[in-house]
Amino acid sequence: MSDLESRLADLAGRGATITYGALARDLGWRMGALTEALEILIENDARAGLPLRAALCEGRLAGGLPAQGFFLKAAALGFDVTDPAGFAASQRAMLFRVGKP
Repeated sequence: MSDLESRLADLAGRGATITYGALARDLGWRMGALTEALEILIENDARAGLPLRAALCEGRLAGGLPAQGFFLKAAALGFDVTDPAGFAASQRAMLFRVGKP
């Protein structure tokens, strides 16, 4: 499990979210490296039929939602994101259930 995956698993287990900036700082990564890794993670989660762990990230000015790139990537993979808040909430709810010991 990568550092990113470990950090997201910890957040899911605590029922928490994090801003992209805070996650990048926690990992010691540049923002570009983080967003690239999150896009790959979205693809991997979708392929495996898992909730999208990148839903645990929130844009600083996005009202608690993931950034637009999350929704664009999810839509490109066939997810219905016509209700962004509902989509993010459903992904997070699944992650919080899965993340509980």
